[in-house]
Amino acid sequence: MEKSLKAAGELFTDYLRRYKLRRTAERYAVLEEIYTCGGHVEAETLFQELKKRYRVSRATVYNTLELLLECGLILRHRFEKGPAQYEKAYNVPFHGHLVCSDCEKVEEFTDSRLNDLIAVAGETFRFAVEHWNLYLYGRCKHCQLKSAQTGKKSV
Repeated sequence: MEKSLKAAGELFTDYLRRYKLRRTAERYAVLEEIYTCGGHVEAETLFQELKKRYRVSRATVYNTLELLLECGLILRHRFEKGPAQYEKAYNVPFHGHLVCSDCEKVEEFTDSRLNDLIAVAGETFRFAVEHWNLYLYGRCKHCQLKSAQTGKKSV
């Protein structure tokens, strides 16, 4: 993880230099927080964590998220409910997301067969796939068990 954070930081520095943008500690803190949190994070959660250690505004967090999206270092997800969530994108294998419609928990999964399927689809339709997202919605094991115990039927 440390290697990918360092490499992402170098790419971010190059991006900021190229567009003559300021290289501030707060911008790098946003990048670091996303790369070390170990999953998906909401902008407000980022802001709350960062303001404990930095003099950072919401605007700085949101603007930095946009910069990180533009340079391809993070991905933004909009799951069925709730606000957008962000995750690191540099040196991360393509993966899908299992989203629980009850508790909103998000689990990531990867399977090489998905990459094969995407490649076949691209070849079949002569379509140059640049990236993809897969969201599967349902109920996690915990919510299924809870539902079974309370007698609540699946919607």
